[in-house]
Amino acid sequence: MKLTWLGHAGWRLEAEEAVILIDPWLDGNPTFPAERKAEALEGATHILLTHGHGDHAGGVPEIAAEKDIEIFTMVELAGLLEGVKATGFNKGGTVDLGGVKVTMVPASHSSAYNGKPAGSEVGYVLKGDGKCVYFSGDTGIMADMEWIGAYFEPDIGILCCGGFYTMDMEQAAWAAKRYFDFETVIASHYKTFPALAQDAEALKKGLKGVDVLEPEVLVAIEL
Repeated sequence: MKLTWLGHAGWRLEAEEAVILIDPWLDGNPTFPAERKAEALEGATHILLTHGHGDHAGGVPEIAAEKDIEIFTMVELAGLLEGVKATGFNKGGTVDLGGVKVTMVPASHSSAYNGKPAGSEVGYVLKGDGKCVYFSGDTGIMADMEWIGAYFEPDIGILCCGGFYTMDMEQAAWAAKRYFDFETVIASHYKTFPALAQDAEALKKGLKGVDVLEPEVLVAIEL
């Protein structure tokens, strides 16, 4: 499995026969080099959206239309995406994206798209290449993490941890210890804006014995 950070909360996951873009907000993303957009999108087969906020879904319909790839997301948000192929499913549902099994799980945040309510915010559990990844989406600590950790037993966590809009580093570390048994934790949703944490030192401090990674934009992590 190969994971590549696209800056902010955007990711590219390569596993099985799929190249999945998760919340690929590229245009206007301060942490993404605009001149490397083609590289980020190369070979993409599917798109996942966790919710409709502009720093996650902004510019995504244009990417989907340009590359002729399908978006998978919460059913209400899918209904708001015009001019693209969009499949809406819901929490507990699982889709097969090129051999990667993707299950939608709860998150605790909010969701709107272009000023319209867009259903529930969510996270995802992705299984492929013998790995299980918990992608938190935008969330605070929530009790649902207990069953997600117990049921799926993910070995990799991509956790929002920048604070202000989501969990901060200390909260993410506490949640990871309390609810999960990760081998690897990767920081996400940070560094983008001044209000967010600019490094993951507090996450590392709170997760001794766990491989905590600070990703670099467009530098692949192979697991």
